[in-house]
Amino acid sequence: MHERGLVRSGLLLLAGVLLASGVQAAGKCERLVATGNPEYPPYLWRDPQNPGQLIGASVDLLKAVSEELGIGIEVVYAGPWSRAQEDVRTGRIDMLAGAFLTVPRLDSMDFIHPAFLSTPSVVWVRKGSDFPYAGWADLQGRTGDTLVNNSFGQSFDAYAQNNLTLEGVSSLTQAFQKLMLGRTDYVLYERYPGQALASTLGLQDDLQVLDPPVSSEGLHLALSHNSACNDPWLRGQLAKKMTEFTAAGMPQTLLQRNLQRWKDQQPQPAVSVPNP
Repeated sequence: MHERGLVRSGLLLLAGVLLASGVQAAGKCERLVATGNPEYPPYLWRDPQNPGQLIGASVDLLKAVSEELGIGIEVVYAGPWSRAQEDVRTGRIDMLAGAFLTVPRLDSMDFIHPAFLSTPSVVWVRKGSDFPYAGWADLQGRTGDTLVNNSFGQSFDAYAQNNLTLEGVSSLTQAFQKLMLGRTDYVLYERYPGQALASTLGLQDDLQVLDPPVSSEGLHLALSHNSACNDPWLRGQLAKKMTEFTAAGMPQTLLQRNLQRWKDQQPQPAVSVPNP
């Protein structure tokens, strides 16, 4: 009896050790690679000093996550937004550093709750070529542009698929160029990233936004189902940190800081010197 008790105690001790090591292993992902939409300032854009990396509010948020969890997180440029999503879907890259939740994306990604920021998506038109607009129905019968595989939330996406004529392009620059050439009637894109790029292209006085927004959706971290790092421990820790950070207002602070950072990086207009 005493011998059986010792054996039982030994087995329980061994099971405890194995369970503890399993818990550690579950959270042992040492490096995550993330990507996102490279035309998304102040949330994400390519680093002028290192174009293979992305910078912005989403990257700074992930740096804070990295420090808290002790996991290395690198945010890389993977190409256009459509390519970035495909690389995360297949697991070549672990995570999207900001995406709207949609049913099709749930087939290949786990979305971390809560969203860390929300962003309004709006209708962009050429100044002087605006049209009466009060809601989604006013876009019917016109041709619009947006990025390939872009989303404006599940409700609007379903409406657009059934009622609107939307063409897909690989970059916002291309979409704005088509708009200025009169090849499309409007462009759908998020307000702040659109303003940032319009300013960079020198189009801020040639484009205008029609209100109200077509949607305002939350930006989530999204982990690939095919990522080797996607486990319950990591999902739980990411959700915990997003809850803490959003309650403290950190994402909004990072957004404002990176809005100024983006502006500071843009070429300054030449200052004319008057003749003496």
